[in-house]
Amino acid sequence: MMPNKPWLANYPNGVPKTINPDRYSSIMELYEECFDRFRLHPMSICMGVTHTYNDIDDASMAIAAWLQAQGLPQGSVVALMMPNVPQYLPTMIGILRAGYVCTPVNPLYTGRELRHQLNDSGAQVIFVVDNFAQALEQVIGETNIKRIVLSKMGDMMGLKGILVNTIIRQVKRLVPKYKLNDPKYQVTKFPDVLKKGKNLPFQKPKMSLDQKAFLQYTGGTTGLSKGAILSQRNIVAAAMQSEAWTRPITSEINEVYINMVMALPLYHIFAFMLSSLGMRAGYTFILVPNPRDIPGFIKTLSKQPFHIFPAVNTLFKGLLDHPNFKNLDFSSLRISQAGGMAATEQTATRWLETTGCAMIEGWGMTEGVAVGTANVITDRKFNGTIGVPVPSVDAIVIDDEGNRVGTNEAGELCVKGPNVTSGYLNRDSSDDFTSDGYFRTGDIVSMDEKGYFRLLDRKKDMILVSGFNVFPNEIESVMLDCEGIVDCAVIGIPDEHQGEAVKIYVVPADNNVTKNSIKEFALDNLTGYKCPRHIEFVTELPKSNVGKVLRQKLREKHNADYPRV
Repeated sequence: MMPNKPWLANYPNGVPKTINPDRYSSIMELYEECFDRFRLHPMSICMGVTHTYNDIDDASMAIAAWLQAQGLPQGSVVALMMPNVPQYLPTMIGILRAGYVCTPVNPLYTGRELRHQLNDSGAQVIFVVDNFAQALEQVIGETNIKRIVLSKMGDMMGLKGILVNTIIRQVKRLVPKYKLNDPKYQVTKFPDVLKKGKNLPFQKPKMSLDQKAFLQYTGGTTGLSKGAILSQRNIVAAAMQSEAWTRPITSEINEVYINMVMALPLYHIFAFMLSSLGMRAGYTFILVPNPRDIPGFIKTLSKQPFHIFPAVNTLFKGLLDHPNFKNLDFSSLRISQAGGMAATEQTATRWLETTGCAMIEGWGMTEGVAVGTANVITDRKFNGTIGVPVPSVDAIVIDDEGNRVGTNEAGELCVKGPNVTSGYLNRDSSDDFTSDGYFRTGDIVSMDEKGYFRLLDRKKDMILVSGFNVFPNEIESVMLDCEGIVDCAVIGIPDEHQGEAVKIYVVPADNNVTKNSIKEFALDNLTGYKCPRHIEFVTELPKSNVGKVLRQKLREKHNADYPRV
């Protein structure tokens, strides 16, 4: 049997064994405390435009007042579909401040994916940047959306925003044509929301930590994404846990402002958690709307010192591969947090050599607000583990019968803590928990004598593409609608750039089916990172005696056909 919580002996000085989210009455008490403490601090910098905590406080209050004026009952769901632009955080906070539930939406979603989330969450209002309005137009008639707030990328960038909007729309042509003029739903421009909201009354709603705050959608093994219910307590706890864990380093940074690079998309749970941690500590977020533009990203990094750099392995590697990256000034960099996908030893070694700052790897999940285990923040050596449970997180490892396994034995990781969800929206979640209340992660780990966890395997079939969860069943269910595909199966294969890539095995109806037609169909119906990058035609798929596709056999076939050198 495992000794009880051996990891606590590894906690650095100054890190508490537990945190108490109940010191706050609501998530807004935490946010308002941040606004009061750091009112004149810069909160975000985007394309050279700075907003203070006071600016974000005022904007979120205007958004909250406008939302309340729409007559929605407390607890209504509001969708937020934006990249990392200055209006993201005030909109998110404004939704919560008004007494509503926020459901962040991946702006790259296709109409099909968007329709499912909007319908499953029951969202009635959506804030969307116009670059992505075309996807909304395709499905809005099949949803409960009654009000749309349309925003342009530069809406909170002042005079510079006019230039940004012109370049995006007329030079780069990044805004596909759309028509959202049906009188059935009300369309408001984001600047009008701010303008009107400033003059509208605001009624502070009654709140508690038990109320829903977010519906965060995560890939579903049934083919549809599931909405993890994240309460106000879950969010507050995650912010406190993360702030406590990083304290040994952040307490030693003597500069007036601590800058955190925010290149990870804020709709992703990892980045959202970091924004809550950052607000609690008064950080300035360097917002990067398009981290795929590596030269532009490096130029952004060259303009101010940066102290905390969270990213997925793919992004760390992409920067290292660019010749100009090594010329940056890394003297201020104190924390490089790897998450979202497994970090590789090769990338970690190169990052330390180039920047002088060690990559610290951790593990988290949507259902735990991206908080779970982490390596000690003061460690300088990459150890290949996912670290130890952070304050107030308890973790056990169990076998298929639910019995706890011994030290260094493999089993399923199960976690419990104030940051862990109570379950999924519109679904029976009883099977997701053990009889004693631990959440079943589906990840296979082992724990050593010191309480460090090693990730051995992930959820059996899940594919991790650049830090995003991709589930084969979802892709298969979509691709079976493609003309000429009789049967198909999806697996993940190793990929140097993305960690893993999607491979689809297709049983074609005849010789008229081409890889190009399959790729085009996928691009029309799936977010880019879910699209199969590798296509192989087969005459039949390996299946069990009850007709279930044996993906392990396909993985073995791929490994035999393409042995890794």
